[in-house]
Amino acid sequence: MATGTKAKKAQQTATRVKRSEPATDRVTKPRAAKSTRTTKKAASSRRSAAPRYQDAAGGTGRVAQVRLGPDEVAAMEQVMQALNLGSTSDVLREGLRLLARKAAEVAAAEEIRDFYRGEPAPMPDGALAATAEELAAADEAEW
Repeated sequence: MATGTKAKKAQQTATRVKRSEPATDRVTKPRAAKSTRTTKKAASSRRSAAPRYQDAAGGTGRVAQVRLGPDEVAAMEQVMQALNLGSTSDVLREGLRLLARKAAEVAAAEEIRDFYRGEPAPMPDGALAATAEELAAADEAEW
């Protein structure tokens, strides 16, 4: 082996040893600034993926944005006062809970309808069917 080759091998071995040392002993060089094109591309990919966070229960959540019109903001502020909710997030979470409950009710109704194949569900034993007058009175009643 030539002397230059031995020196090169020794330098590579020394480099490997340095890489295996703990990270605190390493000296890092500042990275060069990326081109504008790469930075824009990275920024757009970050925007498309919603940020995640860890909630108090240890689960992961997701940050979401919503644009509200003036009438929606006024309605939200009324809800915050009426229900004593402390933040916009609390209002939106409560709204999502109500929507999830409504969606579950709709799914259950569809499941029952599918089970009975479009026919009315049978009345429980001992229950009487409502008369046309009772149904009309219920339709006209205001809560």
